[in-house]
Amino acid sequence: MKQAIITGASKGLGKALAHQLAAMGYDLLLVARSEKMLADLAQQITATYKVKATSLALDLSDTKSSGAIYSWCEQNQFNPSVLINNAGYACWGFFESMPIDQQEKMIQVNTGSLVNLTHTMLPLLKRQPAAYIMNIASTAAYQAVPTMALYAASKAFVKSFSRGLRYELRNTNVSVTCVSPGPMSTNFIQQAGMEAMQETAKKFEMPAEVVAKKGLKAMFNKKSESIPGAVNYLTVKFSNILPDALLEKIAANLYLTKLKP
Repeated sequence: MKQAIITGASKGLGKALAHQLAAMGYDLLLVARSEKMLADLAQQITATYKVKATSLALDLSDTKSSGAIYSWCEQNQFNPSVLINNAGYACWGFFESMPIDQQEKMIQVNTGSLVNLTHTMLPLLKRQPAAYIMNIASTAAYQAVPTMALYAASKAFVKSFSRGLRYELRNTNVSVTCVSPGPMSTNFIQQAGMEAMQETAKKFEMPAEVVAKKGLKAMFNKKSESIPGAVNYLTVKFSNILPDALLEKIAANLYLTKLKP
């Protein structure tokens, strides 16, 4: 029996990953805050793919959420071989102007809950003949982004953590893959209050379904990183060559001109 956990599963990339894993025959534990959306998705997936999809509505900014997921798995004899840490969001604006509690909550979801859940679930994953962890970062992980300073830093953390953990687990049954998408056709921009960037993002965005397919392929092939999309891949490669100051200026010119004073 194949079983997987997906956080941030109610919409966007998480939803696309859920559909594609279900099509592969995976029973799913879907985790997110949106109880109604999550329950509807679980019902739809169960009916469509003849697998068992269960919803678990949790706020991942709550430090107790990882323990609740582990307890659910133990109580329901759910033995995952796949853990996808997809939950995350952005705050857009000047660091000093945004409420610090709002930014700290973002950091907790983007990094703290990812680390906590990974640590909590590793004993279950190690019970399987082969297991996989997918951590969702971003192309923003490869450079500093003014007006999204903490978001980019949190995704850089995810990338670095994933690579370090992957090496630590290299002689075990658990493989770790970091997927770094660029703009996607999801509600990310609306959730971050970045509607002013919508037209610019549309020029580069990829369908979430395509990103999910490429990410899963990389994960099951035990790749260390995946940067879906040729433009995104080239952008990241250029970020390794160009001076940091120039990259920051380019990012600032893109984001600052759209940010309302």
